[in-house]
Parts: sequence; structure tokens; C-alpha cells
Amino acid sequence: MEPIQPQQRRAADQVFQESLDQLEDILQESSTEEEEIPQLPQLDTSSLSEVEAQDLINIDLAALEDAVADIEQYLEEITKTK
Repeated sequence: MEPIQPQQRRAADQVFQESLDQLEDILQESSTEEEEIPQLPQLDTSSLSEVEAQDLINIDLAALEDAVADIEQYLEEITKTK
């Protein structure tokens, strides 16, 4: 086995440091995005009639699945562009 040349070690170190910097940037972006998400207000159902409250509970499952699929596709597109 040949000894590693100092130049090769420096080049490998530089590539490794750049990778760490990129990882740090990604982690900082991720934590910043999580902090920026506002909390949703709680729904006050006390003023709703029983029928109105029941309408809120009866969510169309197919529509919900479509929404989830759209969100997943959007997230995939965002991560591909980064």
C-alpha cells in the first residue's frame, strides 16, 4: 500500500470540509424553515351548530389524499432544485 501524499490528503480534507459546510447550510435552512411556520389558530366550534360542526368533521378522504399527494410532489420538486 502506497503512503498517501500530503497533496492528496489536503485535497481530501478540502473536499470533506466543503461537504461539511454544505451539510451545515442545509441543516440551518431546515431549522429556519421550521421556525417560520406559524401556528394555526384553534378552531372555536362553540358558536357552530351541531350540523356545522359535523360538516367540519366529515372530511372527504379522497380530497385529503389528493392534497397530501400534491404536497409530497411539491416537496420533491423543491428538493430536486436545491
